[in-house]
Amino acid sequence: MDTAEQQPISVLLVEDYRLIRMGLKSVLDSTPGITVVAESTNGEQGVERVKEMKPDVTLMDIGLPGIDGIEATRQIKAFDPELKVVMLTSHDSEDEVLASLSAGANAFCLKDIEDKILVHVVETVHQGGLWIDPKIAKIAMQIFQMPEAMASSQSGPNAQETYKLSPRESEILQHIVNGRSNSEIAADLNISVHTVKAQVSQVLEKLAVCDRVQAAVKAVKENLVVH
Repeated sequence: MDTAEQQPISVLLVEDYRLIRMGLKSVLDSTPGITVVAESTNGEQGVERVKEMKPDVTLMDIGLPGIDGIEATRQIKAFDPELKVVMLTSHDSEDEVLASLSAGANAFCLKDIEDKILVHVVETVHQGGLWIDPKIAKIAMQIFQMPEAMASSQSGPNAQETYKLSPRESEILQHIVNGRSNSEIAADLNISVHTVKAQVSQVLEKLAVCDRVQAAVKAVKENLVVH
C-alpha cells in the first residue's frame, strides 16, 4: 500500500487575530486529509516556520504586524518557489490583488470564504492549481488588461511565436491560467502526470518565469490565452 498518498496536507496558519486563527484551524483540522501543523502571528515568524517545516500549504494574512503577508510570501517564494501560499484578506483591493499575485501567491481569498470553499482552495493549491476568489476575479482581470492596441499586437499566434510555444504547450498554458492541477490536466489531455510536469516546466522556461502563478499572470497580461 502506498502510504505517501495517505499523508495529510500539512498547513501553516499565519494570522495575527486569534479568533480568526482558531476558526481557520477548526475548519481545516476537522477535514479528513488536512492538518494544521503550526501557527504564527506575524510575518517574520511565519517565514521562519515555513523554512523550518516546509508545510504543503501556508495560509497567509495580508495585514500582519512587522512584514506584511505580501513581503512574507515574496520571501517564501524566494526560498522555495514550489511552496504553496494562499493569501487571505478582508478587502478586495486592486493593489492587494496585484501585489499578492506578483509576489507569487497561489490563491487569493476573502476572509468571508465559506468553509467548504476554503477546503477546496487548500486542496486545489496543494495539487498545483491556482485559485482566485470569484468576488475579485474581475478585479484581477482588469488589472492585467492591456491597452487594446498593445493587446492586438501581442495576441494569439504572434505572441506564441515570440515565446516559441508549441500547440501543446499553448494548451498547457491555457490550463494553467484556468487553475487546473497537474492531475486534472493529465485527465483532460489523456496523458500522464509525469508528462504534464515536464511540459509545464518547458512552458515556464520559455516564458522565463519561476512558477505557475507568474506564468498565468504573464499569459493574461500578454493575451497568450483566452480569458
